[in-house]
Formats: sequence, C-alpha cells, structure tokens
Amino acid sequence: MTQSSDQSTIWLTRKTFDRLQGELEERTGAVRAELVERISSSRDEGDLKENGGYHAAKDEQGKNEARIRQLEEMLRSASTEPSLDDGVVSPGKVVRYRYAGDDEVEQLLLGARDIADDESDIEVISPQSPLGSALVGAAKGQTVDFTAPNGKQLKIEIVDAVPYEG
Repeated sequence: MTQSSDQSTIWLTRKTFDRLQGELEERTGAVRAELVERISSSRDEGDLKENGGYHAAKDEQGKNEARIRQLEEMLRSASTEPSLDDGVVSPGKVVRYRYAGDDEVEQLLLGARDIADDESDIEVISPQSPLGSALVGAAKGQTVDFTAPNGKQLKIEIVDAVPYEG
C-alpha cells in the first residue's frame, strides 16, 4: 500500500481495503475448496457432456478465479495513505464543488468505486471517470471544464478538496 500519484494507484479507505482483503481470503480458501469439491463430485456422476452441475460449477470456478485476480491486482496497487491537505483534488479527497451558475454545493469522494459499498453517505467516483479526470489536479477556487455524458460542456468550480476522514 503505497501513496502514489500515478494512475495505477487505487485509493481505498482502510475499511474497504480490509473488506476486500477478507473477500480475497474467503475466495482463495473456503470458496475455492467448495468449488473443487463440487466439480469433483459432479465429475463422478458420469458423462460430462450432459452434466449440468459440472458445467455450472466450472463456470462458477472461472468467475471466482477472475474475481481473485481482480482483487489481487486491486490490493497490490492500493493505497490507504491519507492525502495531503493542500486543497488540490486527488484520490482520497472529499471534493466540494458546484456547477457554474448554480449555488448548490455538491460533494463526492474521489477513490475506487468499491468504497461506495462501505460509505453510503457520500457519492464515490473514480479518478479515471470523466468527471474524476476533469477534477484531478484542480485546486480550491479553480474552475474546470467537463464534458457530461450527454455531450454538454459544463464548468465546475472547486469549492474545497480535503482529505477523507472516515
């Protein structure tokens, strides 16, 4: 878990990191063993061409192994280090912003989408998303241009960017 500003680093809350680590341990241990047992017992039933239980278990095993690879990669490149309190938008920051011409201030947490499962009280967006990438590097008081998914050009003013404390 290193702090880095490159795009390969994924910022996670400690709670999310621990939850994903637990999921990885469960999938590489009990879930993997249970799937191997199901495949083995289905194989013992005979003809594999017409064995629905065998094919379902093999499919589930493939999905489990894919999730294991995803979790390993995410955790390998994860950082839970607090961000600098410098007013500049970066992963691990709560960003307060408003659209030009609008007085309503909105906020989001810039980090991995997996955080949303643990932090339901704040919207979480990825730094690689269109809005996230438009905001990264902007400082408090700056206005950035953002192209909405509908193609509309919007201006967003950064009201504040502070380290997440959750």
